[in-house]
Amino acid sequence: MKPFRVRHKPFYVRELSVYPVGRRRIFLLSVAVLASLVANFETTIATILPLLMQDLDMSLTVYGQIAALSVLVGGLSAGFGGILSDRWGRVTILVPTLTITAACNFLLATVDSVAGLFWVRCLMLFIEGAGITITASLVRDFSPRMGRAQAFAFWTWGPVGASFLASAIAGFTLPLFGNSWRSQAIIMGVVSLSLCAVIIWKIAEPSAALRAEVMHHEAQARTQAEEGDPAYRARLAELFRHPHLWAHVLGNTGWQVLYWTFAIFGQTILSGGFGMDPAAANRVVAFGIVLNAVAVVVVGRLSDRLQLRKPFIAAGTVLTVAALGYFIALIGPGVPAGQVTAVYALLYLFMGIAYVPWMANFSENAEDVESRLQGSALGIWGMVVRVMIVALLVVSPMVVEASGWQTWLGAALAGQVLFLASMAAFKGRWRARRPVDVPAVPPP
Repeated sequence: MKPFRVRHKPFYVRELSVYPVGRRRIFLLSVAVLASLVANFETTIATILPLLMQDLDMSLTVYGQIAALSVLVGGLSAGFGGILSDRWGRVTILVPTLTITAACNFLLATVDSVAGLFWVRCLMLFIEGAGITITASLVRDFSPRMGRAQAFAFWTWGPVGASFLASAIAGFTLPLFGNSWRSQAIIMGVVSLSLCAVIIWKIAEPSAALRAEVMHHEAQARTQAEEGDPAYRARLAELFRHPHLWAHVLGNTGWQVLYWTFAIFGQTILSGGFGMDPAAANRVVAFGIVLNAVAVVVVGRLSDRLQLRKPFIAAGTVLTVAALGYFIALIGPGVPAGQVTAVYALLYLFMGIAYVPWMANFSENAEDVESRLQGSALGIWGMVVRVMIVALLVVSPMVVEASGWQTWLGAALAGQVLFLASMAAFKGRWRARRPVDVPAVPPP
């Protein structure tokens, strides 16, 4: 008979046997969001892309191919990361992935060829892909009562915060180091490792038994067990037989072309199209992200208070189309930096006005079709958007090198118009309900 062996957890793993409540739960959720921010921040390359291309004599098309392949590698590792985290624990896998990826920034700083960049980026995205998956699961673990959609809304604070942090750091430190992109790789490595130390010190996760207990209670709240139910599979097949849901998915994918163009190539557009130096371009991007974050919060609250979605979607998209058309017309040398900054920031502001109400409208429309399949609807939309991102990384650089940023941004403008046209199929009201007049009851 083989002796029983106890598997010891690493020193940084803290498992909870009782579900946290109140401030403790909010604190642990914040640590999970910080982990999401670090996972996104330590692989950010948009801030140094113009300098990197110049130093390595790399074309935009070649970079697009490298980025597309590394994104695919990251997608493959995401699946493995989720499986391993379920088997060995979230934190057991998350902490090494975050730390190793952070250290890879120092390796990135040594790159002196396009081939070297390709292998380092594939390595970083492979490790980071597993971490991104685990941060999503960890955020979900600490927010079951909020619902899946709101839990992943917290998770998205990571990418937004990472973009702002990277742009702000580059905007203020590049001039201090002679506009060297290697300095940013080292700074990102130092900052990431410092934040990893905070995460290692404070992170915790529900034990496997506690997660099972929480999921059991959530399952009891459903009207019936969905797993293994043939009727459930049939309803899943029925979900996207509704044209208005396909209008949501395809229309918003067109809208996302502009967002991801700015997210990936924003600094490059400002540098190549307007002649901005990389530090100034990063400051402009950081300012736009701040306005977008403010718009998301304010418009989200207003839309919920009025219970209206479509007017905000339409207004934000029309304003985006107008601002983007003006932005395209401006592209060229000699445009005042203040004017470029104002228009670019307004584009981020207007996109924020449209996006959150659309998410609410899509969720509500999917719920009206089948209340238990909102997660499936959002998952299908996310898959279609990721296919678009890979296509964007391959196609957009070839278009830009052939005919300039005006042509590609014109395609992004067409995506906005497609989204606006798709609104005709969305379900929802255009006006707030009028309050019902209740006749006064005369006193006895």
